[in-house]
Amino acid sequence: MAVPRSFKAPLPIDAALPELEQALATGSNAVLVAEPGAGKTTRVPLALLDAPWRGDGKILMLEPRRLAARAAARRMASELGESVGQTVGYRVRMDTKVSSRTRIEVITEGVFTRLILDDPELNGIAAILFDEFHERSLDGDLGLALALDVQSALREDLRLLPMSATIDAASVADLLGGCPVIESKGRSYPVETRYLGRKPQERIEPQVAGAIRRALSEEIGSLLVFLPGQGEIRRVEELLSARLPANCTLAPLYGALDGKAQDAAIRPAPEGTRKIVLASAIAQTSLTIEGIRVVIDSGLARVPRYEPQTGLTRLETVRVSRASADQRRGRAGRTEPGVCYRLWDEAQTVSLPANENPEMLEADLSSFALDLAAWGVTDPAALPFLTPPPEGAWSEAVTLLKALHGLDEAGHLTDAGKALAKLPLAPRLAHMLQEGTARGEGLTAAYLAALLSDPGLGGRDPDLRDQIRRLREDRSQRARDSRAMAERWLKLAGGTPEGSADPDLAGSLLALAYPDRVAQARGQRGRFRLANGRGAELPEEHALAASPFLVVADIQGKAANGRIALCAPVSREDIETDFANDIVEEDDVRLEKDGTIRARRIRRFGEVELESRPISNPDASAVELALVRELKRRGIQRLPWTNDQIRWRARIDYLRKSGETDLPDMSDAALTENLSDWLGPFLAGKTSVASVDAACLGDALTAWLPFDMPQRLDRLAPSHFTAPTGSRVPIDYGAEAGPSISIRVQELFGLATHPSVCGGRIPLTLELLSPAQRPIQITRDLPGFWAGSWTDVKADMKGRYPRHPWPDDPSAAEATRKAKPRS
Repeated sequence: MAVPRSFKAPLPIDAALPELEQALATGSNAVLVAEPGAGKTTRVPLALLDAPWRGDGKILMLEPRRLAARAAARRMASELGESVGQTVGYRVRMDTKVSSRTRIEVITEGVFTRLILDDPELNGIAAILFDEFHERSLDGDLGLALALDVQSALREDLRLLPMSATIDAASVADLLGGCPVIESKGRSYPVETRYLGRKPQERIEPQVAGAIRRALSEEIGSLLVFLPGQGEIRRVEELLSARLPANCTLAPLYGALDGKAQDAAIRPAPEGTRKIVLASAIAQTSLTIEGIRVVIDSGLARVPRYEPQTGLTRLETVRVSRASADQRRGRAGRTEPGVCYRLWDEAQTVSLPANENPEMLEADLSSFALDLAAWGVTDPAALPFLTPPPEGAWSEAVTLLKALHGLDEAGHLTDAGKALAKLPLAPRLAHMLQEGTARGEGLTAAYLAALLSDPGLGGRDPDLRDQIRRLREDRSQRARDSRAMAERWLKLAGGTPEGSADPDLAGSLLALAYPDRVAQARGQRGRFRLANGRGAELPEEHALAASPFLVVADIQGKAANGRIALCAPVSREDIETDFANDIVEEDDVRLEKDGTIRARRIRRFGEVELESRPISNPDASAVELALVRELKRRGIQRLPWTNDQIRWRARIDYLRKSGETDLPDMSDAALTENLSDWLGPFLAGKTSVASVDAACLGDALTAWLPFDMPQRLDRLAPSHFTAPTGSRVPIDYGAEAGPSISIRVQELFGLATHPSVCGGRIPLTLELLSPAQRPIQITRDLPGFWAGSWTDVKADMKGRYPRHPWPDDPSAAEATRKAKPRS
């Protein structure tokens, strides 16, 4: 296909366009792999406008970020000599520029999810382009899966085109039915890489500021500086603001900035000036910032990590992948030769992970699960995902949605769930807005939803009451847009934006979204325990540090006591009222350090203790459980066993190992594991560990054995061996050599057969002793000993112990315990 004449300049992607159009003319899908600088983002949608298969249908191009969507739309409109909103428009959160003439619509991936759920047939849509698909966002993966489902069932004519510079083309092409893969070379200028190293024990901000000052002195042109997030950007800005040359300006660039501030950051610097763009990963792809020829890369990124066990998503600062580092480096060579300063050592590049994980593996899947339920899917395996959702996170998401009454037990969408799905909010926040609206508190709930959806909107104080006040009074464009968005959400929930948001309602409303994060003070000022069992803390000097109860919306940090980033106070009365059906009353019976029982009746909401009072007659089963728990903790070997009981257990255990399989395991490990079964019934009436005595242990074990066990035990594993002299010698069944006795050899005279146990199957191990009780021989064949080595033993012993008998044939001699009388 010929490149339209209206294009102002050729781009490397132009050479691949004929092959791309041919692939989409003869098939529904293709994958485009285009190197950075090829021009795919702004050229491909325009080139496809003339495709016959498009008819009058729209081309949707999905971008991971609002900034990239607006920038791409402006660049394409400029190529056509038009304003945004004519042939090319965009639709992002809180900002839309489209018209009846719009045929290319650049939208964010989240907007597309809402669009396809509202209109599964995608009426009027001819093609969907997934730009920067390598980022593997959750919305991007979901959007492609839903689009493929629509294509297979309803719209065979729909074209799908994932695009990226670093995509796993083969896997994506397989997912799209084995479609063609088109490749395009890019256009980039050489970039020199300089490694500055980094001191890990020092903060990153001063090191980045030093690198910026160095680059300003060594190079010309504007700088693009990659930092983990907003906090680092602001701190570097503070370090540099008073120490820059007069012709240099600082431009922060991160997701929470309003659109105008973001657009200002990517505009070229005025002639004769230099711009230093302090950016998060938002500037990593899909953007060309004019005039940038120097990149400074901190090597760090901030990514969300979801913890299913706590239900919390925390932001974690991690090292970038090699793919991200290469993309950042490439920003320096988009328009001319450049330089990239890296704040790590060259050798460390090899140890960087190759790519980032797909968001599917790291994210809270509650919105994802709600969207699938709205699509009619209860099992994600029913849709074609490049990366299936993890079972644990999926199960946690479904459990949460059921708790919010969004799903029934079969996983289908309920009426409440349908209402949640209509709101462009996370399920927790949508539930809060619906419930708040039903109470007549919808505007406050909507403001809270806006604050929680846009971090930093209401300032940095963790107290959401303060943030509501700030949002009410803030006259900035960002605040006005957020208030307008909140009011639109409220209307979608069936409410009317009347009156004023009330900060004092923040806690009770927030608890509707985060019941598992209702928190209770636990002694030390600023320390709290959440209903889900996790600890959290506020600085001691904060006013809310003395609150008896809080609701925590966000926690930062991995530690057992994370830092509370967003919260509001809530009263016990509100907890009692709003969660009456979830509050349980139970007896808490435990042992004190002295081993005695302490019993209290507790009313709790999760791990939050609302009331506790002592009780004098606790439930017997609870006492038994407490005793068993403490005995297990102390260890079975610390129970007051008698020596006879220890030997008795060893006899039974030996018989069991020797083939009597109906006998219980008497090992320490087995008795510990089954403590409730054998000892529990004999703990009735006992109120301390000290009351569990040897008699109790004996009765418990006897009752646990088969009824004929005493007779079998005496017959097969007798406790003693009776010698020819009448002596009863205890048998050691726990010996390594098997059942063993130690006995003076003279007591066995006259014994012509070897003694045994287990019905004659197992010979006893005999440790034969001298008259002085010292070992002289160990044998399991007494007749063989008499006939063999006895001669040597006799000769040695006769000289040492002349007063004792040493017959030539001990098997025929009389056993004795005595020495010969003195002459």
